[in-house]
Amino acid sequence: MNENQITVSRIIDHSAKEIFDSLSLPARHPRFDGSGMVRSSDNTERIQQVGDVFVMNMVGRSGDEYQTHNHVTAFDEGKMVGWKPALAEAPDRVGGWEWLYTLKPLDAHSTDVTLTYSWDGVTDRELASQLPVVSEDELEQSLNLIASTVN
Repeated sequence: MNENQITVSRIIDHSAKEIFDSLSLPARHPRFDGSGMVRSSDNTERIQQVGDVFVMNMVGRSGDEYQTHNHVTAFDEGKMVGWKPALAEAPDRVGGWEWLYTLKPLDAHSTDVTLTYSWDGVTDRELASQLPVVSEDELEQSLNLIASTVN
């Protein structure tokens, strides 16, 4: 097990396509954020490919509001989507942590969904000492919310 990541999995009773459609639409992300930090999206477009960037409005644990510019690092239609956030003050410089969703269809109506939160790329020791900012329980809650909010 990598000490710089948390991975959770759950079988969700929806097709991989339905789940991927929710994950690839940033406007839906607040619905399945188990941490309570994602507030809204400034983007209404669907993620289409690696290299896309979408902006999320966030609130920190101390109540401070900020934005992240999320750079899509993984995209495989219906199977995988992931991104690395950068803060508004440096929107082109990703921070070294990544969110990755991997979908494995079990049949037409159920999917094994894995969510990995990794901070393996963080090189700043002070920042690394503050990570993870999201717990395993919050990641599991994200998967629970996906299961209950997929249309």
